[in-house]
Amino acid sequence: MPTLRRGRWRAADVSRIVGIDPGQARIGVAISDEERSIAFPRETVPARGGTTEAARRVREALGEDEISLAVVGLPLRLDGSEGEAARRARAFGEALGRALEVEVVYWDERLTTVAAERSLREMGRRGAKQREVVDQSAATILLQGYLDANKGGKWPDPDSL
Repeated sequence: MPTLRRGRWRAADVSRIVGIDPGQARIGVAISDEERSIAFPRETVPARGGTTEAARRVREALGEDEISLAVVGLPLRLDGSEGEAARRARAFGEALGRALEVEVVYWDERLTTVAAERSLREMGRRGAKQREVVDQSAATILLQGYLDANKGGKWPDPDSL
């Protein structure tokens, strides 16, 4: 069914964007709403078993949701250069793109985990309760940053990222 959007009719697009905070132990997963304007935490999945196995777990965590794009956090160094963690994130992103059959873009995730930990502490979550959700909270912060930077559907050319 068509929808009215900014004065123009277009086909309804119900696909979502997934945000990923890749880590060595856990992978945080967040997902956008159908309008691609708000990010929500989804799940934290174990990273064990290699990139292909971890990507399969993320695909399972997404269930039946229609995904149009994956935004994978790129852990750049504070000077903006890429190190071993960024190389691992790119390898995981490639496996995830194959598993989900979608395009993958990489987004600067510097300090998202720090921001997530601070936010959870302020909400009173500490210790094990905090560790359970910090990765998905970081993925949510990462994805929301991407969505905010691309409001109005002006999605950047992935080759420019």
